Amino acid sequence: MGGSRQRASSGRHRARRFLVQALYQWQVAGDDPDDVLVQFIDGRNLGHADIEYFQQLMRAIPADVAALDAQIRPLLERSVAMVDPVERAILRLACYELRDRHEVPVRVVIDQSVELAKTFGAEQGHRFINGVVDRLARRLRPHEFGRTG
Repeated sequence: MGGSRQRASSGRHRARRFLVQALYQWQVAGDDPDDVLVQFIDGRNLGHADIEYFQQLMRAIPADVAALDAQIRPLLERSVAMVDPVERAILRLACYELRDRHEVPVRVVIDQSVELAKTFGAEQGHRFINGVVDRLARRLRPHEFGRTG
């Protein structure tokens, strides 16, 4: 029961770690997303990562980047293009999960985003990510924040 759920959670966590790296490569090098996907699957030991989740999101996020950025843009004090590429990748991943992967709870998206920022981002980048993803979650999934008022 709990063991398989924990393995699935761990697999998705690992998939997100590789996604941030793959999205970074796509953004910075301008490589075709499908080429990046193949490089990661063929050239890296993805171990116990959820490969299917990695593939789905690595195809979906670049394909819908304009709409994702449109959701993120109002929450920033600068353009999306001016955000650090690692943090931009994390924000795009979080936005996609919040918007399209409703099986992933808001708290998981926020926690994973902060963890990824601590691992890959600038020294205080996790604070920026936490604030933006929290506001994004409140816009995209207000029902998960309970009653207010």
